[in-house]
Amino acid sequence: MSRIGVAAALLAAVACGGDKKPKDPFAAKIADAIPRLEQATGLKFKTPPKFEARTKDEVRQFLEQRFLTDMPDEDITGSERSYKRLGLLPDTLNLRTFMLSLLGEQIVGYYDPSTKVLYIVQGASDEMVGITVSHELVHALQDQYISLDSLQGVKHKNDRQMAAQAVLEGQATFEQLSSMLGGGTMVANLPGGWERVRGIIRDNSASMPIFSSAPMLIQETLLFPYLSGAEFIRNFKEKNVGKPPFGQMPVSTEQVLHDDRFFLNRDAPTVVILPPLLSGKSVYENDLGEFETRLFLFQHLKDRDAAYRGAAGWDGDRYSLFETAKGEGLAWVSVWDTSVDAAEVFDLMDTAILKRFGVVKPSQATQTSRVYEARGRSISVTATEVGGRPVVVYVDVPAGASTAVFDLARIRLEQ
Repeated sequence: MSRIGVAAALLAAVACGGDKKPKDPFAAKIADAIPRLEQATGLKFKTPPKFEARTKDEVRQFLEQRFLTDMPDEDITGSERSYKRLGLLPDTLNLRTFMLSLLGEQIVGYYDPSTKVLYIVQGASDEMVGITVSHELVHALQDQYISLDSLQGVKHKNDRQMAAQAVLEGQATFEQLSSMLGGGTMVANLPGGWERVRGIIRDNSASMPIFSSAPMLIQETLLFPYLSGAEFIRNFKEKNVGKPPFGQMPVSTEQVLHDDRFFLNRDAPTVVILPPLLSGKSVYENDLGEFETRLFLFQHLKDRDAAYRGAAGWDGDRYSLFETAKGEGLAWVSVWDTSVDAAEVFDLMDTAILKRFGVVKPSQATQTSRVYEARGRSISVTATEVGGRPVVVYVDVPAGASTAVFDLARIRLEQ
């Protein structure tokens, strides 16, 4: 999912505590924030950041245009259809329309790496301007050391893009809070510590009606870079004192979620290369990663522990959305750390199918494969091996179409 600037509103209660202050010019707020952020990050601005005041409508139009550029029809339509096929979005949702409406909610400001300008909404409250300036100035600072546009422009590698966003938004969130609350020890000084920070950020989503109405997938993928990203940055700063987090970025949400898989053994994901379809036409490819695999399991199981446990053995995945003579289909191939992990997720996916589609009996069943007929669809889940690695294959096609959509032996797995 594309990055949407919702952090400022969600962080308001944490950073400001509701106190009112006299209105200050934007320039004064920026001048005040710069030395605090430079000290917190250990980085200096190479050139002074630029800012411009705009009306709310002007900023919204600007963000909408950026969204249209960053998410062309192929990507937004492909991801929407794929997530609907996985049961992660309702069939009635128009993803582009919903995301554009979400952009208009709680707009305060936005740093644009293409123009190198921080845009601030005229007439915004003093508290929200202070929060937004601190957060977006970190992005302006990042952009002087790495190319934000190139990181955000990764195509058809959803998991890697989410990991990069977690570093960028996580650093902006953590340093924003740190500078506003008096330094890097702010978490220890807050009642309830970091979990309390996470809770407050989540609780404040209730003040955003459109965000609150969003499907679980949209809410969680928008919050992930800020919550899990800030936690990653907190851990990074403890283990790499004085170093910026850009030297070797995490390449998967797995590395963001698990300390040991980034800071200890750098567990790089397996790259899954799908073979040509046996029939039909592929129209879109991407991956889910550990985090969205967790969301898939939770969406259908409604069991947080089972979803976390099942997704924890993830080591790589790829899905293909395709057209058959009978209609739309999807095939999702996931690689797992061990055969035990694959067996567990096979069972969980089997249970997820039953919970999603009701009490249905498999039309075909073995110890390692199930095929169900439900609501005009044929849905299969298979545990197998590819090149000696444990793999689970999930297929959803129109009833009457074959669930054998490609030659499994031709799947390529690369480190």
